[in-house]
Amino acid sequence: MKKPLALAIAPFLLLSMGPGSAAAQEAAYPNKPITVLIGYPPGGSTDLTGRAVADQLAKKLGVPVVVENASGAGGAIAAMKASRAAPDGYTLFVGANNEIAINRLITPATVKYSYKDFTPIGLVASQPMVLVASPSTGVKDASQFLSAVKASPGRFSYGSSGIGTALHLAGEMVKEQGGLFMTHIPYRGVGPLTTDLLGGRMDYGVFVLSSGLPLIRAGKVVALGVTEKKRSPAAPDIPALAESPKLKDMDIGVWFALMAPPQLPAPVQARLRATLNEILQTPEFRKTLEDAGSTIAPLNVDMPRFLADETAKYQKVVDFAKITE
Repeated sequence: MKKPLALAIAPFLLLSMGPGSAAAQEAAYPNKPITVLIGYPPGGSTDLTGRAVADQLAKKLGVPVVVENASGAGGAIAAMKASRAAPDGYTLFVGANNEIAINRLITPATVKYSYKDFTPIGLVASQPMVLVASPSTGVKDASQFLSAVKASPGRFSYGSSGIGTALHLAGEMVKEQGGLFMTHIPYRGVGPLTTDLLGGRMDYGVFVLSSGLPLIRAGKVVALGVTEKKRSPAAPDIPALAESPKLKDMDIGVWFALMAPPQLPAPVQARLRATLNEILQTPEFRKTLEDAGSTIAPLNVDMPRFLADETAKYQKVVDFAKITE
């Protein structure tokens, strides 16, 4: 018995439609809503950055862009979800260095992805951290801080928002470069740390600049220096810690990047990268992030090299401090 003609040619139609259909879909990208994953609850610096990117993506690409806050595990839940999503450009991820690069170094048994498990679209912005002192210490600048801690090994403590965060790594980098012995106290967020600093129960603390600036401007804590190599345009009056000879190699910040699942087709990558370059030059976008204390990233950063260099930097600090969770 002969097969009906439609059944007989169906396999050949499917074969011929496969690559061509995929190419057509890529050429038409995007033609449906895009989801941007963020690994933290609304209100933080990563969320602010991610929502600003999503808003501009919607305007530039002409499709709805939905933000999904998949918070938990230090941002790793959203990162893992993004790394396992379909590589079609309809699931993107805005993350910081914590979840993209650092988490894997701290908890390799539970964080099963690395920065290599994404297609990097581009760097969005960065923001320094700031080392502060409680007024009760009497310390006014980085030089006095170094002298005080060096003179009394083990006497002083510094607080951060948690073990293995970029804030923790910044504090340990200060210890390593300054040859200091001081104790790290992890807090569950900046709120309790702030309370203890203001009450004189904590000597020093590390904040993201945007979180620390209101306290600094109000005179509630003393700014000792920002952690990136150069002063921040958002607070040019605060020295860089690297201006102190003993901390001349201090250069660590919080950065934000737009990432996609691995094996994203080249035409979709190109469209997203071109769109991100447009976004980074948009005055409205720049103002939103700069008002929040961030510095807009340069265009066309070599992301594979940047991510490899940053991860190597963090690995050195993790090894020095023997940081594990």
